[in-house]
Amino acid sequence: MEDGMRGGFFAVNVKPEHRQSFLNTSIFEAQNVVSEEAEVFQFHIMVDMTNPNRFYFYEVFRNEAAVQNHWESEAFKNWLNTVRTMLDGDIEMIARMRSLFPTNKGFEAQKPGLLQW
Repeated sequence: MEDGMRGGFFAVNVKPEHRQSFLNTSIFEAQNVVSEEAEVFQFHIMVDMTNPNRFYFYEVFRNEAAVQNHWESEAFKNWLNTVRTMLDGDIEMIARMRSLFPTNKGFEAQKPGLLQW
């Protein structure tokens, strides 16, 4: 059995007056991460249905090294520096995970479709 991809599930609250700027910056970042970082296989941004200023991030990376490379990348650092003052509180890490399904091969097959935004 393969070791599985690594995933992260995070939440952030955004000050209402910065909601659109946060979205613009974050979606731009997500598109760049998926297209430029070969070891990123999923990058989802979701909004809470009861709180329009609460956002969830779900990310899947090839392995722990890919997670660290992402967090150390200029793109991530620029995003964090840009949104830091927009946040209402800290980034909340909800869970760090290891994939069971789909398999690594399944994630690899799905990635080209993720680039069709």
